[in-house]
Amino acid sequence: MYGDTMSRIIKNILTGNEIEKPEPIDMRVPFDGGVMITETDTAGIITYANRKFRELTGYTKEELIGSPHNINRHPDMPKIAFKGMWEIIKGGEYWEGLVKNMTSEGKYYLVVVWIKPKLDSDGNIIGYIAGRKVPDTEAMQAALEKYKMLKLDE
Repeated sequence: MYGDTMSRIIKNILTGNEIEKPEPIDMRVPFDGGVMITETDTAGIITYANRKFRELTGYTKEELIGSPHNINRHPDMPKIAFKGMWEIIKGGEYWEGLVKNMTSEGKYYLVVVWIKPKLDSDGNIIGYIAGRKVPDTEAMQAALEKYKMLKLDE
């Protein structure tokens, strides 16, 4: 089991339902590219998830909308990787990084995620939009090795 049970429980703020994240399984789900898009509010709560994202992750629209985006975070990902991401996007900048995510069954998939702020007519950040691309194999492997080392420091 990774961590304590509480860190595995995701609460949907719209429905009040609790979703238990699965134990990770060392089985990769291929990501063929396609268009996988999500949108969140400024706190990282999912407000939109397209069909491709729902199909790959295995979560329903009802489970995703209102849940924090870390619902699909794989426990192999170091917290520091997302700390830097939040600093960049809260500053209004574009971020791109290599990420290992987890499906509702505990399988993993590898993606390049890009995130950019959504702005209102006055230029204020009102949320974020994220898309995913197929990662370069060598770059992804290097990132996974780095993440292993960073996890040891947590």
